[in-house]
Amino acid sequence: MRPIRVLVAKPGLDGHDRGAKVVAAALRDAGMEVIYTGLHQTPEMIANAAIQEDVDVVGLSILSGAHMTLFPKVVELLRAQGRDDILVTGGGIIPKEDMDALRAQGVGELFGPGTPTSDLVDYIRTWFQERSRQEA
Repeated sequence: MRPIRVLVAKPGLDGHDRGAKVVAAALRDAGMEVIYTGLHQTPEMIANAAIQEDVDVVGLSILSGAHMTLFPKVVELLRAQGRDDILVTGGGIIPKEDMDALRAQGVGELFGPGTPTSDLVDYIRTWFQERSRQEA
């Protein structure tokens, strides 16, 4: 089976990326191919990079409070390009009610500070296996 390809991105003006780098390293250590786009990415830049890199998953790290705008925008841009097969997931400082609202809009599971990276690895692997079975 080919490696899972994940794009890790920091959208918006948030300048803190230690968590995103920890997640990227954990995913890479778990055998996934990881592309980290760096700080201050627009939703358009993230969606374009995801499509160009042909990733399976986009992981957004948002601490700025703009999650209700940025997550749905990335999902919308991917869908507009016919790429609703890409999982958009991520984490940051996101209240539970906002996580529920985002999931209702097509965003995958979201993870808060202190979540073990193994939880994210397991989630992505399970999602990928289920998607691969559906395609077969």
